[in-house]
Amino acid sequence: MAQLTRKAFFETLAPTVIRIRQEGSPMFPSVRLAQNLLETGGVIHEWFNLGGIKVGSGQTNVYWHGEAVVKGTWEVVDGRNETTRAAFRAYKSVYHFYKDLDMLLNTPRYERVRKALTPERQADMLFACGYATDPSYPSKLKAIINQYSLKKHDAAGTKQVPKPEKLKEAEVIALLYNGLYISSGYLLGGSTWVPARLAGEALGAEIDWTGTQVTVNGDPLESLLSEATGYVPIRAVAAALGFAPVWDPAARVILLK
Repeated sequence: MAQLTRKAFFETLAPTVIRIRQEGSPMFPSVRLAQNLLETGGVIHEWFNLGGIKVGSGQTNVYWHGEAVVKGTWEVVDGRNETTRAAFRAYKSVYHFYKDLDMLLNTPRYERVRKALTPERQADMLFACGYATDPSYPSKLKAIINQYSLKKHDAAGTKQVPKPEKLKEAEVIALLYNGLYISSGYLLGGSTWVPARLAGEALGAEIDWTGTQVTVNGDPLESLLSEATGYVPIRAVAAALGFAPVWDPAARVILLK
């Protein structure tokens, strides 16, 4: 992906960052977004590693399946910058990357990161716990947070969205498009229902309502109305738009490309 403007970079990532926080991530959205910019320079690569996570032990999990990219990097060793090459993890999506990073941060080593009560403290603790070798890492994160007013995303991460009344027994999953979160899905009875306008317009469709059914580019679909929002099965939307949805049962997400 081409390099984005700073504004576009943050706007592109913010919905996924907020969703991850709502799912219980220990990272403040402001810190996460600042880290992503610092680690990537504002480019969302197709391998979706926005935090410089290396292959490490190579132990796979539900969010990382062993794929890797070898590229140049630099580290501070004995006070000197040293250029080297390293193997970095590659992911199916930004969502998978964030969840894998959260698994790392939930290890005992990063307890102080999890317990940080402010974004500034969390930035300090990322360095103190050994996430980065650059002694300027915390100050760089804080500067980015302040320069781009990223704390405005922290409050959104604390808001919990209730399930639709007619789907209150459903499992909430994430719908991903081009590696990014676009909406919640509600898995019930083998079908995943998504908010038609939110999901459909994110996929480039024209969404309308006949009074009884949602239409996608003029074609009516099976519909469910709850709290004035129309929901449709994701497979029906995908078929209408030429997408092939992929269900990741371990990560509990649907991916569209």
